[in-house]
Amino acid sequence: MKFFVLVLCVVAAMADPEWHTLDAHEVEQVQTTWKAVSHDESAILYAVFKAHPDIQAKFSQFAGKDLESIKDTAAFATHAGRIIGFFGEYVALLGSSGNQAAIKTLLHDLGVFHKTRGITKAQFTEFRATMTDYLKGHNNWNADISHSWDDAFDKAFSVIFEVLES
Repeated sequence: MKFFVLVLCVVAAMADPEWHTLDAHEVEQVQTTWKAVSHDESAILYAVFKAHPDIQAKFSQFAGKDLESIKDTAAFATHAGRIIGFFGEYVALLGSSGNQAAIKTLLHDLGVFHKTRGITKAQFTEFRATMTDYLKGHNNWNADISHSWDDAFDKAFSVIFEVLES
């Protein structure tokens, strides 16, 4: 049954005329700015948790713990690598029309996982805001780069939010 659902998702991704990859310029902007921060997994997750304790509370191994006391632990680094690594995977897949199905499947699966954990659209939006702030603070940011990231996030969240709302 799971295979059947996956096949349906892949077929839907390929048939969806509204879903398209970013243009080459947007991809270049996103990939270049991502490369500048992709190694900052723990710092990014720390920024997210610091700005949004409600997100930290959703992680059972970190819920209720002092952020300053856990930020330098191996468990925090491992979890940060997983979370931020997702973005690296998403960014790496951008830009090729042949990757549309893989991107939508990745995002759909992420949405399903987070729906089962009670993650809300508002929390994804909080994550996005903090991630954008982090990117801005660690890159030469301008309106063009901002537009490229907005497009990348909008495309990702359209799939994730569709799952959260189903």
